[in-house]
Amino acid sequence: MSLELDDLDKKTNDFQEGPVTFEAYSEAEVDFSDEGLVDIDRSHAGSSFLAYFNVVCVVAGTGTLGLPYALRLGGWIGIFILVLAWTMSVYTGILLIRCLYANGKRRLSTYKEIATSCFGIIGGWVTFFFNAWILLGAPILYIVLSGANLNELCKGTAGEIGALPWSIVSCVIVAVPFILVKSMKEVAWMSALGAVATLVVVIICLVVACIDRKTLGDVHHDAVIWPQFPIALSTISFSFGGNVVYPHVEASMKKPKDWPKVVAAGLSTCAGLYFLSAVPGYLVYGDTVKSPVYESISDGVPKIIAIVVMTFHVLTATPILLTSFALDVEEMLNVTVERFGRIKEFLIRASLRIITVVFVGVIGAVIPHFDDLMSLIGSFANCGLIFIFPIVFYFRLTGFRNKPFYEIAWCCLTILMGLVGLIFGTISSIENLIADFKS
Repeated sequence: MSLELDDLDKKTNDFQEGPVTFEAYSEAEVDFSDEGLVDIDRSHAGSSFLAYFNVVCVVAGTGTLGLPYALRLGGWIGIFILVLAWTMSVYTGILLIRCLYANGKRRLSTYKEIATSCFGIIGGWVTFFFNAWILLGAPILYIVLSGANLNELCKGTAGEIGALPWSIVSCVIVAVPFILVKSMKEVAWMSALGAVATLVVVIICLVVACIDRKTLGDVHHDAVIWPQFPIALSTISFSFGGNVVYPHVEASMKKPKDWPKVVAAGLSTCAGLYFLSAVPGYLVYGDTVKSPVYESISDGVPKIIAIVVMTFHVLTATPILLTSFALDVEEMLNVTVERFGRIKEFLIRASLRIITVVFVGVIGAVIPHFDDLMSLIGSFANCGLIFIFPIVFYFRLTGFRNKPFYEIAWCCLTILMGLVGLIFGTISSIENLIADFKS
């Protein structure tokens, strides 16, 4: 693939001209790049290496352990879809950050601001809704998973107090770093630990699967299962959903020009983990594989370690997603030290974040079938935010006719991938919701 991703297209066809305004930036935040473009202040930004860990921790997530089941649904053809989704998500991740700079005047701050620049207030709020759904919905599911895992680990002991109380404990654990840290740079150390945790779980599942292969009989595999193929495509596509945090991850980098390398390296690492998990998992357990895959491996110490480490991972990934949401809200409300002073700014920021954590905990506890409801909106949100919106916004901001034919063809294929996942993922989620409420 010879797409030229490093050249920033500064043409502003269809972009509304006007005076440069800095309302979204405090005086301390305004800075100028070498090209005269107004950028955020990066004097205290982190390294590209830390940004790489942010990408890996957010994207890899529990998708690492769900892909063997996706192959069970769709067959071995899912490996091809995995490669396709990987390359497409790298491309759209780069385009999304290009859109932040596409007006040639100042760096936009958020996904919502990009959408507003393209399609006005309505487009901005629609995008913000999808963005917020993922940034809050995924942590809710993570908290529920953490509570269930912790209760399972304490089974038969005094610590077996129920999944709900353990979910509340998980909220408290998550709240501490979420309230204390202010930016994506400060939460990067958690990303590094989360990335290592994911690798440990994948290795455990890989080793135990190889051992189980010697004791298991013949298992069934399919090259392709056409009736379930669209659902498998949706599941695989969702596994590369990091666009919701990319603007804030890039903002935390000292060298923003390294972003194409960071997102490519991060998503390639995730793809490598996916292959290590999906291929052996489906090969060994076939049509009996479960999600998450560690539910399929033999009982014993390795399985317990896998559950412990994955619980640690979701507890480290949750503050990253919540921090990205909080930064969007604080940007919209203009919560800055310059405006309120250091103490008052901290109190306002802490209050907003405490409310966010309480909201996450309450929704996870009281909303029935939230996982299937999350899948329903996620079908729209993830496919739109990953495969469709970045390309539409990029063409809107920089023009369509000035692109080479092969790039337009690749963009059309990517949008088609997003639409297929959106349509069939939505149908599947609606069917699951109907079945849940009937039962």
